[in-house]
Amino acid sequence: MSMPARNAARPASPPTPAGPAPAAALLALPRRKRLDLTALARQARGASGLVLPPAVAIALLLVLWQGLSSGGQGLPSPTTIWTDSKELILHPFFDRGGVDKGLFWHVLTSVRRVAIGFSLSAVVGVALGVLVGSSRFAHRALDPIFQVLRTVPPLAWLPIALAALHEAQPSALFVIFITSIWPIIINTAVGVRNIPQDYVNVGRVLRLSPFEYFITILLPAATPYIFTGLRIGVGMSWLAIVASEMLLGGVGVGFFIWDQYNSSRISDIVVALVWVGLVGFTLDRLVALLGRIVSRGAAAS
Repeated sequence: MSMPARNAARPASPPTPAGPAPAAALLALPRRKRLDLTALARQARGASGLVLPPAVAIALLLVLWQGLSSGGQGLPSPTTIWTDSKELILHPFFDRGGVDKGLFWHVLTSVRRVAIGFSLSAVVGVALGVLVGSSRFAHRALDPIFQVLRTVPPLAWLPIALAALHEAQPSALFVIFITSIWPIIINTAVGVRNIPQDYVNVGRVLRLSPFEYFITILLPAATPYIFTGLRIGVGMSWLAIVASEMLLGGVGVGFFIWDQYNSSRISDIVVALVWVGLVGFTLDRLVALLGRIVSRGAAAS
């Protein structure tokens, strides 16, 4: 009696309909692939957590603004600003000569002035802050003067700068410099005074030169304070240049705002204010990023 064939053909099972992969499929993946997918999901959740809240807040603000401005008086509504300033918003790079330029060129001119004035104030401010923080005599002699001068409004320095320098460009740089230097000096001095005494004793035991002490001990310990002052200083620089350009004239975002006010173009002013806010935020983020890079480098050394 013959046995049935072991490899006899079996009836084919019906095909499984296409559908979403079960949750167990993720577990069946290699471990590295699962880790990659988990990391991507975590990054996506983090990005949505950063983007969605401000996006919702801006959308609600625009809706509220539109509703409050529906009467047609006072501040123009977002739709009115888009209608009146559409050309300015979509084409910020035009240059017809003179002061007839797009917003990009006005902002770029202001940023260049801030870069020069703020760089000077950063160098001088850090040096004076180290001096005031390291020397008790210098602190007693200079700190009262700094505390008085830092309360002077930025525009109050402008007539003095014009009387001394006789030109708009160096006067604007001076206003930036004198406005932003005080928080840099004060925060640097606080950071130097707060260096732990153990660090100072180590420098004395190792007989470090002043330059070696500055690089290996003072700078790493005072870096957070220094960059706090720099962040405050760059914000004050941006405020000072916009205000001073309104009076100095020429090319610059401050002059653009004042010129549009004289022309009763309030919509263009609102667009310029958006540019001012975004550029100020960008400058602050750049200084903060530089601070994190320097702090990691100082810690590694």
